[in-house]
Amino acid sequence: MRHTQYLAIVCLATGLVACSSTPPAPVIDRIPASKTTGSTAAKKPSSTTRPTYKAGDWRPDTYTVKKGDNLFSIGLEHGYYYKDIAQNNNILAPYNIQVGQVLKLKATKDYAAQANSDGVEITPINTDGNTLATSAMTAISINEPKAIREPYSDEALKKPLPTAKPVTASAANKAPAANNAEPANKANLDNKPDNKAAYESAEEIEWAWPTKGKVVANFSEASNKGLDIAGTTGQSVNAAAAGKVIYSGSDLRGYGKLVIIKHNATYLSVYAHNSQILVKEGQQISAGQKIAEMGNSDSNLVKLHFEIRRLGKSVDPSKYLAAI
Repeated sequence: MRHTQYLAIVCLATGLVACSSTPPAPVIDRIPASKTTGSTAAKKPSSTTRPTYKAGDWRPDTYTVKKGDNLFSIGLEHGYYYKDIAQNNNILAPYNIQVGQVLKLKATKDYAAQANSDGVEITPINTDGNTLATSAMTAISINEPKAIREPYSDEALKKPLPTAKPVTASAANKAPAANNAEPANKANLDNKPDNKAAYESAEEIEWAWPTKGKVVANFSEASNKGLDIAGTTGQSVNAAAAGKVIYSGSDLRGYGKLVIIKHNATYLSVYAHNSQILVKEGQQISAGQKIAEMGNSDSNLVKLHFEIRRLGKSVDPSKYLAAI
């Protein structure tokens, strides 16, 4: 019994010595060294005042006419030339429309055969995908190089293959297009200058103030779709940027004598309450060109009401114009 107790005491002592010689487990600090606070993580606001927009066109393909609408107001609200809407819907002057009428806003592309300004007739590939008929193209036969069939041998492998002769430019223009291929002279058609694309980018227009004077009413989405600039009767009203006049008249209620300039597929500018209009529809306008004289048509104050519209939607002109 005493021997058993002695062995137990020895084992207990050995275990205590072993525990005392083992170093303690290291403590690992799992808390991050530094934590970014919300204030420091927030990005600084951009120094530019010009707004940025997401890509995409919000405008619907069709519009249902409501009471009080006319073709001019619909075009302005959606950023389209009213004559383009009329053409899409086969509406002739004086462009009468009816409440409830559904109008096509966006032009539908016609993929049937059509002739361009150079008289080149373009005909689509047949539905079976086998033929592409063109009256302006003639087929040519290719006689070289010819394939020569010889029995298999080591000597035949060593013979050089026949080289193809280069096709001349005149022959290339006469060659028929293969299935799903473009005509050889398609590149020349694509390189034609496009007079309508007058600007490098829709968002890079250099805007200028259309007239001088005190801003008496700022932009408001609810009550004022542009800026009101006070002045004197006959004061010069200038184009804020280069473009094409797409409206000149007084058919829009509340705008008086009005000029609308289309700058590209995205932007329009609006000049209202003029006493006299100096430009016509379809006229190309340079930046700063005098287009009208200030007045008070359909207004109780001599002023210019100026708007910038992006895809038909009014935007704050002060964010596009340089501070004065």
